[in-house]
Amino acid sequence: MSTTTLPEVETRPESTETTDDDAPKMFHYVQKNKIAESAVTGSHVVALCGEVFPVTKSPKPGSPVCPDCKRIFEGMPPGGGD
Repeated sequence: MSTTTLPEVETRPESTETTDDDAPKMFHYVQKNKIAESAVTGSHVVALCGEVFPVTKSPKPGSPVCPDCKRIFEGMPPGGGD
């Protein structure tokens, strides 16, 4: 008996163009416990600034952050919860 490893296959539909038009212009703060659920099911999340959207991308270090979300987050009391 032998085994082989199949190549990794991307299952999301992609455009044949190589533009970043679908890349978010900025990232928002959302409840941590809602991120994975949204990424898996496509359900919408509500950002601190009120914007509603499905999670489709993960921010990379240095990604632009919504100034309204950042201002609201910095004004929140510190806590260890979600």
